[in-house]
Amino acid sequence: MRLFATGLLLVMAVAFVVLRRVAGTHPAWGYAVAFTEAAMVGGLADWFAVTALFRRPLGLPIPHTAIIPVNKNRIADSMATFLRDNFLTPQVVARRVTGFNFAGAAGGFLNDPGRGGQSRLRAGAANLLADVLESLDPERLGDQVRGGLARQLERVEVAPLLGQMLAAMIADRRHLPLVDGAIRWAGEALEANEEMVRTMIRERANGLLRLTGLDSRIANSVLDGLYKLLAEMIVQPDHPLKRKVEEMLESLADRLVNDPETRARVESAKGELIANPAVGTWWQSVWERLRRKLIAAARDPDTALGGQLTTMLGELGGALRDDPRLQSQINRFARRTLVGVTARYGDEIVRLVSETVKRWDARTVSDRIEGAVGRDLQFIRINGTLVGGLFGVCIHAVDQLL
Repeated sequence: MRLFATGLLLVMAVAFVVLRRVAGTHPAWGYAVAFTEAAMVGGLADWFAVTALFRRPLGLPIPHTAIIPVNKNRIADSMATFLRDNFLTPQVVARRVTGFNFAGAAGGFLNDPGRGGQSRLRAGAANLLADVLESLDPERLGDQVRGGLARQLERVEVAPLLGQMLAAMIADRRHLPLVDGAIRWAGEALEANEEMVRTMIRERANGLLRLTGLDSRIANSVLDGLYKLLAEMIVQPDHPLKRKVEEMLESLADRLVNDPETRARVESAKGELIANPAVGTWWQSVWERLRRKLIAAARDPDTALGGQLTTMLGELGGALRDDPRLQSQINRFARRTLVGVTARYGDEIVRLVSETVKRWDARTVSDRIEGAVGRDLQFIRINGTLVGGLFGVCIHAVDQLL
C-alpha cells in the first residue's frame, strides 16, 4: 500500500509536468492541470503527515515530527490508563460477565467428545502430573508426604478407633476368618518346626526317660495332642478355646476404648513406631515405587489412570451442563473471582502494559504500531491525493466563473 500511494503521487507529479508542457487553449486542459497540481500537493501533504507520525520526513529535524518515538512513554501511560478505565475496573468486568454461563460452556466442552476436549485435558493433566513427579526431588517429596502423614497420625488417637473397629468385627462375626487363619498358621508353624519341638522335649526330659525311649513317645504325644486341639478348634465353631479367644478380643476392644492405661500404651507405641528410622526407610521405598508407577501410568494413555480421568471429566462435564444449581454456584464464584482479581490486580496489569511498552525501543514501537494501522494510513495518502485533485478542479472552476 505504501508503494501504491507513492506511485500514485509520482504519477500525479509526472502528469502535472507533462500537462504543463503540452497544455493547449481548450478549457479542459486547465481543469486537468489543476487536478494534477492539487493532487500532487494533497498527496505530498498527507505523505508528510503520515510519515511524521513514525519518523522524521527525509531525516530533517522538523518540529513535531516522529511523534510516536518521541512520545513513547506518554503513549504507554495513555494506553495503560485507557485499558484500566475501560476494561479493568470491577464495574466494567462485572457488567461484561453478567449473564455469561461459565459452567455451562465448560460442561459442554468437557461432555462433547467430538471436540476432543476430554482427550486434550486428560493428556495435559496426565503429563502435568508426570512432569511434577519427575521434577521434584523424590527423597524430599517422600519425606514431606511421610511428615504430613505422621502429623495427621499424631493428632488422631488410634486406640478408640481400633477398639471400635474390633468390636464391630466381632459383632458382625467378621473376626472368625481371621481366627481360623491364625489357627491354621499355628498348625503350619508347628508342622514346620516339629523337629525343634521334639528336641526341646528331649532336652527337658530326665536321663531315665531318655534311656527308656519314653522322651520320644512323650514328644509324639504332645505333638499329636496339639494337632488334635488345632483341628478341633477349626471344625468346631463353639470350641471352648475359640470362645476364650473371642472373649480376649472383646476384652481388648473394650480396653482400647475405655481403659486410659491401654490407650496410653497404644499411643506410646504409635509414637515409637512413627519415630522409628526403619519405618522411614520402609516408607521411602514404598513412596519411590508408588511414584514410578504413577509416572508410568500418567505417561501411558491406555492405562486405567487415563480411563478414569476420561470418565471423571465426562461426568464433570455432564454435571456442569445439566445441573442448574451447580451452574449458578460456579458462575457466581467465577464472577466474584474475576471481579476480585480485577480489583486487586488491575493496577498491576496495566502497569505491566505500560512498563512493557516503555522498555521497547522507539523503532520497535513505531514498527509495531505502523504494522497494525499502516495499511489504513496509506489509504489516507491515496485519499489525500485524489481528494486534493478534486478540490483543485473545484477551485479552478470557481476561478473561471469569477
